[in-house]
Amino acid sequence: MQLFYAPDMVPPEYTLDEEESKHCVRVLRMGAGDRLYITDGRGEMHLCEITDANPKRCAVRVISTEHEFERMPYRLVMAVAPTKNIERFEWFVEKATEVGVSEIIPLECAHSERRTIKREREEKVVTAAVKQSLKAYHPRLHDMTPLRELLDMPFDGRKFIAHCDKARGERKYLPKVIAPGENVMVLIGPEGDFSPEEITATVERGFEEITLGHQRLRTETAAVVATVMVATVNEQ
Repeated sequence: MQLFYAPDMVPPEYTLDEEESKHCVRVLRMGAGDRLYITDGRGEMHLCEITDANPKRCAVRVISTEHEFERMPYRLVMAVAPTKNIERFEWFVEKATEVGVSEIIPLECAHSERRTIKREREEKVVTAAVKQSLKAYHPRLHDMTPLRELLDMPFDGRKFIAHCDKARGERKYLPKVIAPGENVMVLIGPEGDFSPEEITATVERGFEEITLGHQRLRTETAAVVATVMVATVNEQ
């Protein structure tokens, strides 16, 4: 199954852009009459047939469409502080997309070692993961967002902050406090964790303090673990 991403697609006929056309015709060696899938990233999965195998403007015709293809029964927003080594953050972005995530918010915190990202580059990581894992939904990637701004964002679900400050007392274990179908937002801090002031501010705004287990995890590992935990609860 070959999947292409075309956010501007409108059936019944469509022409792939030059990059996708080249990949389809030159790299995959597909020709007229061959079939492929195209998604708009909003849940539509189109089965298409190539009508013109032009390597610069490959034309296709939609044969059938599946709506809300493998739609997740929950909404997951992961707000994660990008790591100093951006490749580690990109690894999280890729894996979270594969597992299932609705939105990814790069989070700027007091202890952040990275305060900028290259949005276009990270979008390409998301898109590649969507295509490789055959997703019909393209997660929304936000710009770098200061924590104080995130606290003002409306969210129709439960909000959690994962941190390592044991002095604050007992924290809830994420898989035990969420239920299938719940919308969830999880905050994962930078390598130096959230500051005490940040934790207090989030709790005052309705966030619940959680742990992801006894092991001390790196930022990108913790973010993937939280994503998998939410997905696992929803598989039960």
